[in-house]
Amino acid sequence: MRLLFLGDLVGRTGRMAAIEMLPRLRERYRLDFVIVNGENAAGGFGITEQILEELLDAGADVVTTGNHVWDQREALVFIERYDQLLRPLNFPPGTPGKGCGLFKARNGQEVLVINAMGRVFMNDLDCPFRAVDSELEACGLARGADAIFLDFHAEATSEKEAMGHFIDGRASCMVGTHTHVPTADHQILDGGTAYISDAGMCGDYNSVLGMEKEEPISRFLSRIPSSRFGPARGEATVCGVALETDDATGLARRFAPVRLGGRLARAEPEFWLSE
Repeated sequence: MRLLFLGDLVGRTGRMAAIEMLPRLRERYRLDFVIVNGENAAGGFGITEQILEELLDAGADVVTTGNHVWDQREALVFIERYDQLLRPLNFPPGTPGKGCGLFKARNGQEVLVINAMGRVFMNDLDCPFRAVDSELEACGLARGADAIFLDFHAEATSEKEAMGHFIDGRASCMVGTHTHVPTADHQILDGGTAYISDAGMCGDYNSVLGMEKEEPISRFLSRIPSSRFGPARGEATVCGVALETDDATGLARRFAPVRLGGRLARAEPEFWLSE
C-alpha cells in the first residue's frame, strides 16, 4: 500500500499549496491513502469546516490535528459530523470528536489512523503511550488493520523517539508533527515501523515556523507581544513523507521524505518514480 502524509498546513499559503498539489500527487505516485495534518490551516490557528471540506475534496482521506484543534471554536461542533477529522486521542473522556478511526484505502485495504499528543512542554493530557497502546491492542496489524499510521503531535524529540520504539513492530509508521521543521532522521526501526521525528510543515519557510518573522523576533527581544502572529505569505514548500507498506505484514517496506516547491531542497520518493 502507498501512503502519503503531509505535515502541518500553516495558513492560506500552506493549505492552498497542498490543495493544489494533492490531486497531482495522488495520480503521480498512484497513492492508496493520504493523511494531512490541518491544525494550523485556518490563519495558522485551527481548522474550519470549509477548509476541511476543501482538503477532503482535494484528495485527503483523513485530516489530523493537535494542540490548536479548538482554536476555531466551530470545530467543537462540526468535528462530530466528520469521521475523517481526528483530534488527539488522549484528550479527556467526553471531549468532542475522536482520536482514531479505521478507514478504507483506494485499494480496498483498511488503514487505522491514530492521532495522539505528547505531554512534554505541552498541555497535560492523558498518557499518550497508554492511549495508543490500547488502540493497538484493540485493532492490530493483520488482525484488524492492513496498515496503522500514528501522527504523534509532540514538542520533545525524546518523547517522539520513545513513542516510535514503543510501537515498533506494531504499527506501519509513526510521524512526528508540531515543531514544523523537517528532520533528517527518517528510518525504518528494527521491528519494521517507519519513523521520523518531524515531517515538517506545508508553508512558507522564509518565516518563523510559518509565521511572519517580525513579531516572533520582537517577542524574543522584548518579551512583550506587540501584535498577533500572522502566517507568512511567500512561496510554500509542501513537506511530508511517503510510505510503502508490505501487504502481508502491514509493516514498512520503503519510507522517504517529500519536499516540493519553495525554499527547501527538493525531495521525492525515488523508489516510486523509478517504477
